[in-house]
Order: sequence, then structure tokens, then C-alpha cells
Amino acid sequence: MKTKNFTVGILALMAGSIFTSCSKTDITKISIPPVVIGQAVSDASPLSGSINGTMLSGKTYTVGDNVTINAGDTLLLQPGVTLKVSRGKTIMVKGVFISLGTKTSPNYIGPDKTFTKTDAVGYPAAKDSAYIGYWTGIFCEPSCTLLELKWTHIEYTGGAFGSSFLPTGYNSGDNAFGIQFQNANGDFIMEDSWMYGCIDDAARITSGRIHIMRNTLEKCGYISGDGFNSKSGTVGDMAYNLFVGGATNSTKASNKGGVGSQTNVNMYNNTYISGGYRQSDPTGRGGSIGYEEGARGKAFNNLIVNCRVGVRIHNNPAADVANISYGYNYSYGDSVSVMNMVYPTGPTTSVTVPQPTDIPAYTSLLSNPNYQKAYLYTLVGNECPNIVTPYDGSAYVKIGNPMFVNFPLPMTGIKLLSDVSAVGSFNFRLQSGSPAIGKGTADASKIAPLNATRVTNPKFLPTEITSPGVDMGCYQSNGTGNQH
Repeated sequence: MKTKNFTVGILALMAGSIFTSCSKTDITKISIPPVVIGQAVSDASPLSGSINGTMLSGKTYTVGDNVTINAGDTLLLQPGVTLKVSRGKTIMVKGVFISLGTKTSPNYIGPDKTFTKTDAVGYPAAKDSAYIGYWTGIFCEPSCTLLELKWTHIEYTGGAFGSSFLPTGYNSGDNAFGIQFQNANGDFIMEDSWMYGCIDDAARITSGRIHIMRNTLEKCGYISGDGFNSKSGTVGDMAYNLFVGGATNSTKASNKGGVGSQTNVNMYNNTYISGGYRQSDPTGRGGSIGYEEGARGKAFNNLIVNCRVGVRIHNNPAADVANISYGYNYSYGDSVSVMNMVYPTGPTTSVTVPQPTDIPAYTSLLSNPNYQKAYLYTLVGNECPNIVTPYDGSAYVKIGNPMFVNFPLPMTGIKLLSDVSAVGSFNFRLQSGSPAIGKGTADASKIAPLNATRVTNPKFLPTEITSPGVDMGCYQSNGTGNQH
């Protein structure tokens, strides 16, 4: 089901085709040129300083030094643009940055040198070029009103800022996030795109209206960092994304900072694979979904496989528990440790409660009305609680294989759950007989897109607001959802 649908083949400014009837038997197809804003950017020499205008289809550009898109200016990338960034350099956005790749002509923003991707299962992170932090990333200052990325690859980000070009709030030597957006009255649209390799958060949304759908994130975070990490005043949707081998949470919402509206993020129909294992301090930290410090939202129809922690509703500082709802989430684990953390433990760290619509259904927990007291801790007189094992998940280990098209479950031949960090040759779509098909909900009274962005220019509207689907995870058997 889709609440809003713009044909993918129509590029931004309806740059698809107009059909003119010459006769009853002769139809001529007239192509409209791609979108152009301002003057064409020259590819004759490396770029530096202030830039704006249009990068043209099929061309390769190089960022030789730090570049800035000034307030009031726009930089637009037509389909099929390659943008190479020199080591340690930053794309700073004070105005508007738009990358309009397409399925057939995606855009690439990454290093000005070629790395061999080491996607083999079990390859050591310490030796992996994905975590080198070659360039810093796309840093949006608070004045940036729109960051839009469609069918765009962003790779090898997270480098340290130098001493002479520092974004607001940063010091020399600080590592960057792959993407940062921070305008409570601005829009961050990212759909059908890829991020590969970063040191910390792949995308940090300090504040803003978001539409984050149908993306793929691999190897995000070296020994810390989340995938999509939303902070104070972030409102919108994170849906139909595929996360493989994230360091900590893959989707996270927090109201930390208290700027603008309350953080309110819906996370639905995402697929999380082997998340949460590279963090340096694993105590109480997540591996898939996290709601923290005053944030609200809904989490439904997610498929969580071999992640260290399941849906985590944080309790110190507490999320807005009264305004968080979740259910219809499918968990699979090849170890007792995974299945014991489907509902994270500890009254001071998590208050997630089993839902009757979850798979597997922990019936022994659901039947106990004092779940939090009986299963999370026991009191010794009036003293502080002693944490005990909340439940025994051993009966659910290797039960409910979601049946991916090409991924070994149980993980035979793979030594550690953390050894899977990239898509590689795997295919995380569901086979026709998968028990995860049809187990979600499309009931709009339970979960529906917030559709928070306010872009009005028809050139730059989200391509599609994909509504919740009944198949668990980011791939739907009817062909909708993630298109990678």
C-alpha cells in the first residue's frame, strides 16, 4: 500500500517523457532535459572554495580542497555524476545540496582513489579500508534547508577535521559523521541510496524533518557509532532500510538537546543483520532499534537477525515510554545470547515489554502481568535490585529461519555472528515460503508514515512514501520496498 506515489522514472522536474500524438498510429516520444539549476559546474580542474550550480550527467568531478555551498546557493547533481573527494576534505552545506541519481544512473560520492572492498565474511575490522575515514563527509550547517539524496552511493566517510576548516561545534582532529543535518525547519530526504564504511554515525540528524526510506547501510561505525541517529527535534520516518554489520544501533531516536519539536520517529519494515558487535563499550547498548531520552515513535514489521540486542526502549534517561508503541517484530538468532536479548534486560537500561504480535512469542513472559518485576530483577529487601537472567531463550535458538534467498541460516561455516558486515553476494530478500511473509501489519491505526517533510517544489518531492507492508523487513513479496 502506498500513500503517495511519484513514478520513479520521472526525474525530479518530471524529467521523464512527454508523448505527443502525431496520428492514430504514430506516437513520438519527446524527452525533457534533466533538471538544471544555475550554471553548469566545470569539471576541468579540482574544485575548492564556494561552489553552486549543476553537475552534469556522465561527468566526473573532483573536490581537491574543502568546498562550501553557501546559504542561498544550491548544488545539484544530475543522474550519473561521480564526485571524487580528496583525503580529509569536507563538503559543507550552508544552502541546498541535491543529488538526483536514478536506478539506472546512480551517483557516486566517495574517495578520489580506488579501494578494494573487503567484504569477505570474518575480515578483521582493524584491517578493513571501510573504516579508514578517507574524507570527512557531507556536513550541513544549521542554515541548510534541504539535503536530498536519491540513488546515491556515499562511501569511506568519517575522517578527522583539519585545523583550518572547521564546521560549527567541532575542533581540529574531531572525527566527522558521514552525513550531518541540523535544521529543525529543514528537510533531509534520503531514499534508495547506499552508505558504505564510516568511523562513527553514518548519518547524525541533530534536528529536522526526515524521509529516510529504502536505503542500504554496510559497515557503519568502527568501534562506535549508529546508522541513522536522530536527536532533538527530529520528526519523520525510517523505513524499508537494510542494515548489515552496524557497530551499535542501526536506527535510533533521542530527544537529547531538547531543540524544536519532540523527536518522533517511526521505524518500520527495516531489516537488521548482525548489528551491535563492534562497539567498544557493549554494556546496555543496542544492535538494532533504540529509543532514548524523551523520544517517541513506533516500531513495527522489522526483521532482526543475529543482532546483539533487539528493540530497546531506554530507561536511563528515559524515552517517552507512554508515547512509544511497537509490535509485529520478527527476531531470529543463532545463539542463546541473541535470543536472551530480544527484549534487553535491566530496569535501569531498558523497559521493552514483549508484545503478543512479536515472533517468536515469549508466552511465559506475556502471561505474567508483573513482567518487569518478575523477569528483569529481584529485590533484596528494600535494597537495590539484583539483576538476574530475565528469561531463557534457548528454546528459540535457530527457530524461525526467515528463509533469505541467499544467506546461510543457521550461520553454518561462519564462526562469529559479528563476522557478517556487508551484503557482498548475499541476498536478503525472502523466499516464497518464508514464515516472515504476511506476519506484519498494514493497519494504519497501528503504524502509518508520518510523512513529515514539507518540500513543495515538485522537482524535489520524495519519490515515494512507502507505507507499512505485511511482509517482515525491507523487501516485500509484491516487489515494493527496498529496491537494491
